[in-house]
Amino acid sequence: MMLPMETWMSHLPAELWDTPLCCMAIPGSHNAITYCLDKNDRSPVDLMQPDMLQKLDKYMKPIIRPFVYKWAIAQEACIREQLDCGVRYCDLRIAHRPNDRSNDLYFYHGVYTTITVETVLKEIREWLDLHPKEVVILSFSHFLGLSQELHTLLVSTIKSVFDSKLCPKMECATLQKLWDEGHQVIISYEHNIANYHRELWSHIPYWWANKCKAEALIEEFEQRKLHGRPGGFFVTGINLTEDLKYICSHPTESLKDMVMSTYPTLLSWVKLQKPGSNTGSINIIAGDFVTESQFIPTVITLNENLLKRNIIPRH
Repeated sequence: MMLPMETWMSHLPAELWDTPLCCMAIPGSHNAITYCLDKNDRSPVDLMQPDMLQKLDKYMKPIIRPFVYKWAIAQEACIREQLDCGVRYCDLRIAHRPNDRSNDLYFYHGVYTTITVETVLKEIREWLDLHPKEVVILSFSHFLGLSQELHTLLVSTIKSVFDSKLCPKMECATLQKLWDEGHQVIISYEHNIANYHRELWSHIPYWWANKCKAEALIEEFEQRKLHGRPGGFFVTGINLTEDLKYICSHPTESLKDMVMSTYPTLLSWVKLQKPGSNTGSINIIAGDFVTESQFIPTVITLNENLLKRNIIPRH
């Protein structure tokens, strides 16, 4: 099933149009907006970084910052390029810069981005206007420094930018149903404000193994699969974790070096996975530097299993 990556959803076999999206294989981008981190930012590194790294950054910023950037960039392709290459799930981590008197929101991973959230959302909207049968899932999470007022403002921005393209919460979202109703965007929002907006879906579970080595990550996921998959959408994150010990023992490397060296092993495992609603199946698979390997076509090709096994789930 060789599909054009830019429009792979619209080119899926008709037999899959009524398949719940939560039962299909969907390629995702972990820390999607890290291609534009602010190298002039002098704010403290965020709380997701190791404690020791935060302390060293406070007193040895000129020395530590280059390490932070090397290990914080998880994607090098911009959002349009990621979508063109087939990404349909984006992990978006939102922050308000400390001491910023404006209401501008940014993305972050260790440090903040130079680009605002609103700018990226508008870029996604423009891309969707050109690709009317493609559907994206945007996961807003890991909020840093957002007050209730800023959450309200962000939700308002999301509604304003995407308008009728937003898919309201429903039990069974399929391509055919979304096409019929003109929806292209599913918003996952990790905050209780989602309970008060029909356009915001609850947080999509993200399986994170917290491992530095591909073999350990695979072993962790195989154990989890034995206990069944979550209901509805869920993400299997094949993103490896760089801890301070690993960074210090590989001073000349970067996150990209680590990821690219392990992709052959990780993709061999991905090829064995099966989408669907049964125990042990997968749904969204997210990774780092997703446009730099065969990750995206490998994930999309998994949908052939739904046709071959004649087990297309229907609501």
